[in-house]
Amino acid sequence: MDIGQGAGTAGASGVRPFLPALLAGALARGDSGIDFDGTDYSFLESTWFLLVILLLAVVTYALNRRPPAAGRGPLIERATAVIGIVLGALLFAGSLAEDGKTWWWGLIAGVLCAALGYLAIATLFGRARARLTGANGTEGAQSLIDFYAEAIALGLAALAIFVEPVGYAALLVFAFLIVRSRGEGAQKYGGLRILR
Repeated sequence: MDIGQGAGTAGASGVRPFLPALLAGALARGDSGIDFDGTDYSFLESTWFLLVILLLAVVTYALNRRPPAAGRGPLIERATAVIGIVLGALLFAGSLAEDGKTWWWGLIAGVLCAALGYLAIATLFGRARARLTGANGTEGAQSLIDFYAEAIALGLAALAIFVEPVGYAALLVFAFLIVRSRGEGAQKYGGLRILR
């Protein structure tokens, strides 16, 4: 069950990093579904850590709302992905440490789960953003896509904390989305070759 919880929270962090970490930390403070007390990862529920995560979330949100500047968008996206992968590793290892299990491999598994979540959802929403931009999409529609990603991350983290097997299902969905996306890309490339 701890592995499912760790996989789900790490995958959710890959989708969007801040809300899953804030939710896990807040619930851990109340010992509700998850608890990092007495482990090397007790800082995940500390006030200073949660404030740092909240500050990073506010700064990222503010930067995303500013008018686009050359190169800033991809830089923010990469930085957010790195933060999500680091938080995913910490949340997975913390879930394992909660019950006194060997936690070090949770760091590696957390990186992999968060990367899987990022690749699946970034690809999916990246295509949606491209369609909106190509169709003269409004900033409001793109903000709605960001809202959906945040809602998915928060919902997945909550489900994984309270219904641990959901974490396994999420990994399967992420893998399916990645394979499907690559298949659609290969079909599109094949169609362009025929046109030449």
